[in-house]
Amino acid sequence: MIDRQDAAHLMVAAARGHLSGSRPYYFTSANGDVIAQTRVNAETAGLFREADQIFADGQPLVFASRLLCRVQLPERVATTDLFHDVARLAEREGTTFYLLGSTEAENRSAVAGMRARYPGLRIVGNCHGYLAGEALEKKLDEINALAPDILWLGLGVPREQIFVRDFASRLSNVGVIKTSGGLFDHLAGKVRRAPLWVQKAGFEWLWRVLMEPRRLFWRYFTTSPQAIYAILRYSK
Repeated sequence: MIDRQDAAHLMVAAARGHLSGSRPYYFTSANGDVIAQTRVNAETAGLFREADQIFADGQPLVFASRLLCRVQLPERVATTDLFHDVARLAEREGTTFYLLGSTEAENRSAVAGMRARYPGLRIVGNCHGYLAGEALEKKLDEINALAPDILWLGLGVPREQIFVRDFASRLSNVGVIKTSGGLFDHLAGKVRRAPLWVQKAGFEWLWRVLMEPRRLFWRYFTTSPQAIYAILRYSK
């Protein structure tokens, strides 16, 4: 159970401690939607069990841990915040990034924004997340040759977890793979974060539904009851 700053230090240390030629460390995150998906889909649950580290990316999970669990989560570790914590450390430590995911336009915009915000950050490469066949094979070889310390992988659940299962062994020069969901859309400014008070109150999910009702309403309407049941049933 670690907070955001400890999570950032852990990622940089894991990348530094990775042995070239071995499988990258696999870090991912869980929120209510993930809990709902893993409850109803055994394959997805198995993909998450393979992770070396799972961060709690959901304020309701923090609240639930304080009410229901013997060990409490110190705070939410949202990937959209964690990225900046790690980027600041990476500037000082020389840790390198590769950003893989989202559309070509959003990925490019995210990288441009991060180069401007963190001029000392070494982003050794980037690519959109819609590759298949020979193009994907070539991209895997390219990423491995560039040997980034941290690969930020934004494909969404469970595509990014499936990617790790299928291709992590091909990326033995990568230190850490961090699954990132919609991170690049946030970095590019396409999706606006909820105000801080909304985040702390645990209602960022509602903010997202109001921002994208057609895409997210049915998803949260169907998954939220599953997540609530799982949290109440299995918290210790």
